[in-house]
Amino acid sequence: MNPALIRYIIQRCLLMIPTLLGVLTLTFAVIQFVPGGPVEQMMLELKGRGEASVGAGESSGGGATPSQYRGRQGIDAERLKEIQALYGFDKPVLERYWLMLKRFAMFDLGQSYYQHRSVWDLVVSKLPVSISLGLWTFFITYLISIPLGIKKAVRAGTRFDTVTSVIVLVGYAIPGFVLGVLLLVLFGGGSFLQLFPLRGLTSDNWAELSLMAKVMDYLWHLVLPITASVLGNFAVITMLTKNSFLEEIRKQYVLTARAKGLTENRVLWKHVFRNAMIPLVTGFPAAFIGAFFTGSLLIETLFSLDGLGLLSYEAVMKRDYPVVLGTLYLFTLIGLVTRLVSDLAYVLVDPRIQFGSQGGQR
Repeated sequence: MNPALIRYIIQRCLLMIPTLLGVLTLTFAVIQFVPGGPVEQMMLELKGRGEASVGAGESSGGGATPSQYRGRQGIDAERLKEIQALYGFDKPVLERYWLMLKRFAMFDLGQSYYQHRSVWDLVVSKLPVSISLGLWTFFITYLISIPLGIKKAVRAGTRFDTVTSVIVLVGYAIPGFVLGVLLLVLFGGGSFLQLFPLRGLTSDNWAELSLMAKVMDYLWHLVLPITASVLGNFAVITMLTKNSFLEEIRKQYVLTARAKGLTENRVLWKHVFRNAMIPLVTGFPAAFIGAFFTGSLLIETLFSLDGLGLLSYEAVMKRDYPVVLGTLYLFTLIGLVTRLVSDLAYVLVDPRIQFGSQGGQR
């Protein structure tokens, strides 16, 4: 392997450490001032008030001192200490911060306060839903957008180009959640037709179905949420493909190839295609890996899909700090690694690109 490339990878990996520390430190610091933490919620529950929301003037359940809790009134001091110890708030802030970093360094994401399961188990349990949404959205978007973008580049300026541009831009302008509501009203048994199921990825009698019936049932449940998810993605990939091909078509080597008598198909697929696809191919790793962790809160909520988006939202609302910090750490790390993989993909698809010795720049 090229020494410059190895040096670049090492430098990028080292830069991931301060980035992760910065994200975790900022989030951990904010948590200390967020009102309605788990300690206060537990005290309110013990007082028979349930998990009532805490007003803006009330203190946090994170790093605040016991005397600051308005909900402490009527709670025995010893009982308060037990609750703080239960959630780990009996330790100083810096000690808790250090313990968190040590756990994360060993990829221990901790335990959920309320679900009594490890954060790893929760993430894994939600992955099937997010993978289904993410991968189908990824494949359908690229399978439609790339051929459409190529066709638009070849026929640039024609009526076909204008009409398709309007269609994809209108789809881009419609929020996925609004489109999902419209699809449910039209085809999910709202005011019109009941052609598709309303919730979940499978039917209640899933276990009783044959293999082929299970596949069809699964695909049938995905039609509405995937449609709501992919429509807004077409515009970006389609226009990127079109612009990339147009840029290559206008270059001198294409004029030279045409002057030599090569057919348009040979020029397009043998010369233009390879160079024009570089920006798209290099984005595949990040888009593909990111699809495994795609979590759309609004889509998941609308279609009753229990995925990573809903998990993150509920963790924030319930102040389930181990889930918030653990998933944030995991997703930030995955994002940094996939960005590095995307950069390295440039070298694989275009050997002309070299990683220089000056700060690892390309």
